[in-house]
Amino acid sequence: MLSRKNKVSSMVQWLYPGLKVKRWLLLSACGLAAMLVGFALLMGPGLQSLTEKIYAPLLIHLQNRLYQTLLLCAGLLMLLFGLQKTAAAVKEVLARHQTRPLIDVLFTRRFLEKGPRIVVIGGGTGLSILLKGLKEYTCNLTAVVTVTDDGGSSGRLRGELGILPPGDIRSCLLALADTEPLMEKLFQHRFTGGTGLEGHSFGNLFIAAMTEMFGFQEAVKLFGQVLAIRGQVFPVTLEMVQLVSEDLEGRRFCGQSIVYQGKGPLRRVFLDPPSVKPLPEVLAAIGAADAVVLGPGSLFTSVIPNLLVEGVVEAIRNSRAMVFYVCNVMTQPGETTGFTAADHVQALLDHGMTGLIDCIIVNSDLAVPRDKLEPFLQKGSVPVRPDYKRLQQQASRLINGSFINHNMPTRHHGERLAQVIVEQTLAYAGRRRTKAAMSQFKTV
Repeated sequence: MLSRKNKVSSMVQWLYPGLKVKRWLLLSACGLAAMLVGFALLMGPGLQSLTEKIYAPLLIHLQNRLYQTLLLCAGLLMLLFGLQKTAAAVKEVLARHQTRPLIDVLFTRRFLEKGPRIVVIGGGTGLSILLKGLKEYTCNLTAVVTVTDDGGSSGRLRGELGILPPGDIRSCLLALADTEPLMEKLFQHRFTGGTGLEGHSFGNLFIAAMTEMFGFQEAVKLFGQVLAIRGQVFPVTLEMVQLVSEDLEGRRFCGQSIVYQGKGPLRRVFLDPPSVKPLPEVLAAIGAADAVVLGPGSLFTSVIPNLLVEGVVEAIRNSRAMVFYVCNVMTQPGETTGFTAADHVQALLDHGMTGLIDCIIVNSDLAVPRDKLEPFLQKGSVPVRPDYKRLQQQASRLINGSFINHNMPTRHHGERLAQVIVEQTLAYAGRRRTKAAMSQFKTV
């Protein structure tokens, strides 16, 4: 809370020159005073006697009932005009930093604050696409991001500076950003040319610099404030951890980036070290959530690693949230080669999620234009085919539909996916509240 000294200082700042507010505040004050005098005179002798002691010279000219009414009306008009001009002066300054009308920004913010509490667990491009869709429905979002990435710019910063990989976290922060498109382009920009910065994104370097100054967790928080994000983003742990994977033949690979060099598919993944403490804020967010969403994203390298951190699966088990799994729309070479949707779900069940998944969302639209699909087919990636019989045995609810982005068939249609998740979450929350109310009623 502000101290009395700070409060007084803030009030004095309204009187600084150049704000273009003082004149309208003064006009509003004069209008309020005139309106009160007119009202007091019209109310009769009781209030008149009190007013006479303060405004005696003025009352000589205000004995006429008409003048009293005019004074009241004039004061009201002055008050309204002054307040309108004050609001316009403040709006003019705020509007300079907005690309949308101010009323649209205010309405959206108030509306989103009432949205459901959703925790999304994963990493990579899939997670950021879903977050972009969800932020149009609620700002009560928490993205829980894996920290096992050891490739590309993130891997280099991790090896050279000893910091957690910032790439997936940067993508989630930008997905939740409520800021200028230019800012997003700036933080996504990758340096080119024969310099030591080649391949690094500006956003990754920004987080790395802030990490040296404030620590990783605070750097992520401050970056979110810079971008005015709708929600919050947390690494699942602050400990340095490496991913170990095992394929169907029992061969093990150390490191996330090496997974894609194998033929696949994978059978299990592990963390090294195996005992990793979660971020307390992650467990708290899961405990308070209306929905927990696993994916979309790389199954073994983005989604499951989060579930291997101590306490995360237990937090989901103890939560009253509805648990979704969003199955990928395409297989990933070296990771889920040949997997059906049911195989994806089975991998989650084998890593501790048995009995916890309430709803599976799977894409049933396999009619992707051949010219869009061909580049990915050549790399060994194919559309994930549903196995409805097995899927219905793995969860109590199955939702299938066209959730694929036809222009980029490895990605989901974020808006469609977000709409389904929010609708199901609100329906589930409503049933839960009704059930709780009925339970209380029965105990009376």
